Amino acid sequence: MDRGMVGSASKGRLQVEVRHHGASAVVTPAGELDHHTAEVLREPLERCVEGGRARLVVDCSKLEFCDSTGLNVLLGARLKAEAEGGGVHLAGMQPIVARVFEITGAEAVFTLHDSLDAALVE
Repeated sequence: MDRGMVGSASKGRLQVEVRHHGASAVVTPAGELDHHTAEVLREPLERCVEGGRARLVVDCSKLEFCDSTGLNVLLGARLKAEAEGGGVHLAGMQPIVARVFEITGAEAVFTLHDSLDAALVE
């Protein structure tokens, strides 16, 4: 079980950490995910799938805000991961972020988990 950090990125209001846990890539965005910071999350998600880790677990516990651009980044990652036989699991969403998924209906297309530990049970 590899729990080491394998990368991180940052742009102002968003920082992203990536680590591996078994067959999963655990991606932790911290801060605000919006039009200005979307690429900071998009790039590591795409690298994970391209690198053979199509099971993406996004730990949303440190995500303070997500707009439609951020939602589109996650939807795009979902399509790429599913094309490779994987998927996107969202864990530990804060109420303000969960509300965006609820309003848009996007919660129906993701696998949601209450916590990171629950998402990592394979």
